[in-house]
Amino acid sequence: MEKFESRNPADLKDIIGTFDIAGPAEVEEACQKAKSAFKIWKKTPAPLRAGIIHNFGKLLEKNKEALSKIVTREMGKPLREARGDVQEAIDTCNFFVSEGRRLYGMTIPSEMPNKELYTYRRPVGVFACITAGNFPVAVPAWYFVPALVCGNTCVWKPSHDTPLTSHYFAELLKKAGLPEGVFNVVFGLGANSTGAHLINMVEKGLIDKFGFTGSTEVGQKIGEVCGRNLQNPCLELGGKNPLVVMEDADLELAATGALWAGFGTAGQRCTSMGNLILHKQIQEKFLKIFLKKVSEMKIGDPMQEEITYGPMISEVFLKTHLKNLAALIEPHHELLTEPNGQITSQKKWKHFVGDPDKGVYAFPSIVANVKPTDKIYATETFGPLFNVMICKNLDEALDLANGTGYGLSSAIYTNTPQYIYQWKEEITAGMTSINNSTTGAEAHLPFGGNGKSGNGSRQSGVWVLDQFTKWQSVNWDLSGKLQLAQIDTGYVEPDLEYRI
Repeated sequence: MEKFESRNPADLKDIIGTFDIAGPAEVEEACQKAKSAFKIWKKTPAPLRAGIIHNFGKLLEKNKEALSKIVTREMGKPLREARGDVQEAIDTCNFFVSEGRRLYGMTIPSEMPNKELYTYRRPVGVFACITAGNFPVAVPAWYFVPALVCGNTCVWKPSHDTPLTSHYFAELLKKAGLPEGVFNVVFGLGANSTGAHLINMVEKGLIDKFGFTGSTEVGQKIGEVCGRNLQNPCLELGGKNPLVVMEDADLELAATGALWAGFGTAGQRCTSMGNLILHKQIQEKFLKIFLKKVSEMKIGDPMQEEITYGPMISEVFLKTHLKNLAALIEPHHELLTEPNGQITSQKKWKHFVGDPDKGVYAFPSIVANVKPTDKIYATETFGPLFNVMICKNLDEALDLANGTGYGLSSAIYTNTPQYIYQWKEEITAGMTSINNSTTGAEAHLPFGGNGKSGNGSRQSGVWVLDQFTKWQSVNWDLSGKLQLAQIDTGYVEPDLEYRI
């Protein structure tokens, strides 16, 4: 069987593991196992299914530090961020344990006598999912925890950037008590490989629901396949997330928030800031504060607690970042940071921690003089690279914020209530923050985007239950005769001749 390697992006000589690439036969076998297991799993009482998720959360908690170190070693996010990644999965488990006792339907009054009406949430069936490597614990938990509580069985193609993390995620689920066949993992690559084979299973009728976190381009292809089969996938796609700083903002607070939004996880979050939009009155003052913070960042070994960001997720992500710098920056742009590109021992970042030549590290890059007609304005770059744009007022800021076609996350810094009200009413993004960063999620708040950022599906909180259940209406007539709704209903006629 063909294999692939997982390497530490902070030290490319560190081979973390070698993994089999699942072919079409292995993928189909996993889907058939899930289909068979569904017959039993859907009949397991929901509180008992949630009890297994409770066990999973406890195991994550017990293994939090070990799993966090694997995340950092495998995809390069700083250890403190990796701990947050695992904690998000723990929080998700804690939230959905109780939802196993709250998969409520309704009893509804009938317009007929001796007749009962009910609604029930039923599981969808086999849920297949492809996830990205930037949040290798939190994002799978967002999908699979509610999917399993709702009674679905699962087939997962995790990112090839984080296979060891994914292996332990699946092992912990198994140790939590999941029956055989309920949760199945197929390792491999994406295009023309395992990911593509899994998508093909929709056409074969072996998958009832599909989930995907990744690029808009791939999401569109998955949406096409699901649409042909009258399925509604969960698509959590890219973003070009705006962060606006108005003239009345706390500039120190805004600069701290923008630093995290732009460079957290080396800008490799779907919610990372793409366009920093500054009111012209505070432009110079803000950039002075902000660029000082940028110059003081520590970049390097992600196992060190004090760093701002570590390496790119892999060599592929670094190459894409370098291509973006070469292709998207035009002559009229101004780079506010120097140097740009890859960090090496010959081309250094002054506050680097560790040996840059061992891994794949990139300088922070900030591009000014960007116009809405520039390609870089509406291109997701997924790295430590973002734009600076200027606005005269909030209307102009909103036009710039909404004009990219994406609609995932957004943020505004202001202390004017009228600005806040207008912003939250008119921003088209699925999520927005006021006096906070574009990044950050909580397990009980809906997560997802609009436009090129997704198809309106939401993860997390009670809202995700609608993704993993289908409604069933039950009409139980106890009258012993056929009663026709709207026809045999005994409506009372008013006396229309009455006058006051």
